[in-house]
Amino acid sequence: MPLVILGTLLLVAKLAELGPFANLAWWWVLAPFGLAVLWWEFADSSGWTQRRVMNKMEDRKRQRRDAAMDALGLDHRRERLATRSRRDAARRTSGDEPKVNAGASAPAPAAETRRDPRL
Repeated sequence: MPLVILGTLLLVAKLAELGPFANLAWWWVLAPFGLAVLWWEFADSSGWTQRRVMNKMEDRKRQRRDAAMDALGLDHRRERLATRSRRDAARRTSGDEPKVNAGASAPAPAAETRRDPRL
C-alpha cells in the first residue's frame, strides 16, 4: 500500500508540475506502481497474504470465544490453571513421578474434568 500511495503522490505532483517533479521522468513516476504489482504477485504466490488472513480469523475466533465464556461467567483461563495445579499437587502428594514423555501431558482424572450440572 505504501508503494501505491507514493506512486499516487508522484503522479499528482507530476501532473500539477510542482517544483522538481515537473522535470521528473515518467518511469520514476510509474515505478512505484510496477513495484506494487510485483509485491502483490509475490505475496499471493507465496501464500503470505492467505496466512495473514487466517491468523486474523483465528484471533477473532479466539477473542469471540473468550468474550462468550466471560459473558457466561466462566473464567476458562482460571479453571484451566486450577485444574493443572490440582493435577500437579495430586501427582506430588501421591509420589508418582511423571513419565519422561516431554511432548505429552498426563490426562486429567475424570472427576476433575467433569462440571457440576447445576452450574
